[in-house]
Amino acid sequence: MTQNKTGKRTASMIRVDQAGEYGATRIYAGQLAVMGDRHPMAREIAHMAEQEERHRKFFDAMIAKRGVRPTALQPVWNVAGFALGAVTAAMGPRAAMACTAAVETEIDRHYQHQLGELGDSDPELSAAVDEFRAEELEHKEAALAAGAESAPGYPILSFAIRAGCRAAIALSKRI
Repeated sequence: MTQNKTGKRTASMIRVDQAGEYGATRIYAGQLAVMGDRHPMAREIAHMAEQEERHRKFFDAMIAKRGVRPTALQPVWNVAGFALGAVTAAMGPRAAMACTAAVETEIDRHYQHQLGELGDSDPELSAAVDEFRAEELEHKEAALAAGAESAPGYPILSFAIRAGCRAAIALSKRI
């Protein structure tokens, strides 16, 4: 693969990863805005939000360091992420956890794909993606343990959120 094509591919990865981590911070912000600290899951959600914020800051720094153009869709992900978090939290704690499980399922797939594409071509990016993927899987497991699959309408809710994530990934790679 030529350097130019490799550079474009890596820039696209960084762009979409930053957008995804930003979207995750907005989902958790929406959930916490509705749940506050009243529910036992609020502490777990706040912990997940802190990890997502650390991931976002890493990708913000990569964008600056490598001169990658961020997605122009960030204002959309700001509103959409917050709304998704708020709506699922308003549906109840299990629906909020169903949201997390669905999002993290897609992020796991996305990060696995990236790791396969990267191979050993970009050790800094690969190490971060691998570390963040492990934390995303912890979020998914915590959500499942908290009853995500028993949320009302779980199959439909999960399907819709996963489809939205796949669309957001595809759009953020390019726009």
